[in-house]
Amino acid sequence: MEIKGRVHCFFEQSGTFKNEFKKLGYEAYDYDIQNNFDETDYTNDLFKEIENAYDGKPSLFDDISKDDLIMAFFPCIYFCGSNNPLEFSFATHTSLPLYERTQKIIQRSRDRQYFYELLLKMIAVCIKKELRLIIENPHSSMGYLTHNFVKKPDIIDENRMMRGDFFKKPTDYWFFNCEPTHLFTLQNNKEQKIIRKCRNAKETGLCSEERSMISPDYARNFICDFILGKKQQIGQMNLF
Repeated sequence: MEIKGRVHCFFEQSGTFKNEFKKLGYEAYDYDIQNNFDETDYTNDLFKEIENAYDGKPSLFDDISKDDLIMAFFPCIYFCGSNNPLEFSFATHTSLPLYERTQKIIQRSRDRQYFYELLLKMIAVCIKKELRLIIENPHSSMGYLTHNFVKKPDIIDENRMMRGDFFKKPTDYWFFNCEPTHLFTLQNNKEQKIIRKCRNAKETGLCSEERSMISPDYARNFICDFILGKKQQIGQMNLF
């Protein structure tokens, strides 16, 4: 893929990708409502920006061109496979009466529908404006997006540690108005973190920072393997 314009990285932990794009010579910015690492370029309410763009109102999407690239790490809290069976079952919140458990499940369903529609609205905006978009979300056979999305993922990275990440964490990537390249940079990371020990997020619709942490090595290798098709001097290169 040739990027003649800027790179826009949306949502939490996107700053890691922003920094690697910049090291590769691209003008890149990250956007998130949080700024816990004190380096977010634009502290936008991206949910509101998506709603505004979809409704034809002024939004940050007006300043993004067809030569740019958007990479969106859309919050996965309502789509994860490990989350769904627990949150939609009476077996959860057993200290509450069944009626109250039912109310919690109804609210959870409404929240998931809201965020799912936001994700679809973002895709619709980019299709209408012909903007290039890559969406990231965890991969799972039980994940909500696996069975309820507009198309199958263009890439499933089964083991992110092989490209130098902290987690194995299988991940889906969807490409809109662009196509992935297919190289394979092998760079095992010996510093493995264990996902089950990560802390949960504090607010609805936000992911745990620790759980969503991305290593700079993985970000660089992903960009070179799947976006730029750029061979690197490190690692073992093969056609994927």
